[in-house]
Amino acid sequence: MIRISKYKVLLVIVLWATIASCKKSFLELVPPTSLTPEQALATEADLQVALRGAYAGLRGVDFYGRTLPIIGDLMADNAYQSALNTNRYTFFSTYAYNVTDGNASGMWNTAYSVILRANNIINSPVASNANVDQYKGEAYAVRALCYFELVKFFARPYSDDPNGLGVPLVLTYNPDLKPGRNKVSEVYAQILDDLNKSYALQTKYTNSSQFSKYAARALQAKVYLHMGDKTNAKTAALDVINNGGFTPLTTANHAGYWSASAIRTDKLETLMEVSSDAVANLAFDALSYLYSQAGNYGDILCSDDLYATFEATDVRRALYPTGTRAGVPAVFVNKYPVITGDLSDTKVLRLSEMYLIAAEASYPSNEVDARTYVNFITSRRGATAIASVGAQLLEDILTERRKELAFEGDRYHDVQRYKRDVVRNANYPAAARNIPYANFRRIMPIPQTETDANPTIKAQQNPSY
Repeated sequence: MIRISKYKVLLVIVLWATIASCKKSFLELVPPTSLTPEQALATEADLQVALRGAYAGLRGVDFYGRTLPIIGDLMADNAYQSALNTNRYTFFSTYAYNVTDGNASGMWNTAYSVILRANNIINSPVASNANVDQYKGEAYAVRALCYFELVKFFARPYSDDPNGLGVPLVLTYNPDLKPGRNKVSEVYAQILDDLNKSYALQTKYTNSSQFSKYAARALQAKVYLHMGDKTNAKTAALDVINNGGFTPLTTANHAGYWSASAIRTDKLETLMEVSSDAVANLAFDALSYLYSQAGNYGDILCSDDLYATFEATDVRRALYPTGTRAGVPAVFVNKYPVITGDLSDTKVLRLSEMYLIAAEASYPSNEVDARTYVNFITSRRGATAIASVGAQLLEDILTERRKELAFEGDRYHDVQRYKRDVVRNANYPAAARNIPYANFRRIMPIPQTETDANPTIKAQQNPSY
């Protein structure tokens, strides 16, 4: 009996030790759904995968996939909604959106989702090497791009009040954070800091669908222009022009450039674009479907007064064929013509814009330079050279921006930074043909889903919403 008792005691001890050992081992395991960003992004390969995810986020339907380039022209005087439409972006055409608008909420949520992905790459503890530095450099540029779009749409321009409310700056992963809105000047300072780091870290050019050193510099030129810092805007633009190794569009290759849809590796014109290839695309929700008359929608048309700015010899005019829609004459947009396979990509930064930035930034201190840079573009489009002086020169440069960057989402922001009224023609509803700069809907509402979840920002809603 004693012998049996000893065996029983020994067995209990062994079982207890085994269970205790298993329990300790189990507790030390981290559930795969609870990995911290540092654990999830622990290798160079992890960073590369995460970076691809950040770029994919830019293609969201309410970001560069469709909404940003659409409303950047629709809210101004370039694009209008056909009477025959699918009711997409009607509230942006008529300036009737509110705090529950799905597209505005989608912009906000998509931007911060991509910022989270970029933050995790930037803050990863993976040891530095050429590839890691490149990935982090691209992530800095992606984050800067997202904050640039957010502060342009959800805050008054820098030229209005640098100390006004911008958007929340979130630079680290913290699921419990309830951030308030930073000043516009603070957001722009962060964007510039990110782009300086991006420029310093990057050493490689991959293709047009990824940021490179000079794409980051191009974005910086655009940011400085929106700040009214013409000296730095011109310096950054000329850095891209003179040192980036990109080739500008010409009259001869203009049509082929816009009809092509594959990402580029030849450094022709495109500094950065958001890709929609045959596998990764938005299908019927893609940008090209809102413009193409060959697709399901074709809702958005070119305004008559924009079309009238193109001379008969201007190669850009061919991008806007005329026809009839809803029983009335119409000018169609053929800048994004590919709706099958590799869909037309969304252009974010182009070399031609760098010449236009250099031209605008040269005014009024150096009108000779201003005409030289703007006529670099007119001479390669078959347009008459600009010879004006004084205030008319600025207007001509802005008109050239309007023509060259039409349907790329820039027009509304140009009107905003000059604090001008939106003045539209008879293509638009009568009640929405003159939108004063003071109109509270000239900036987006902070989405109600955000103000409901975040008590800090609830009291910081944009006025009158």
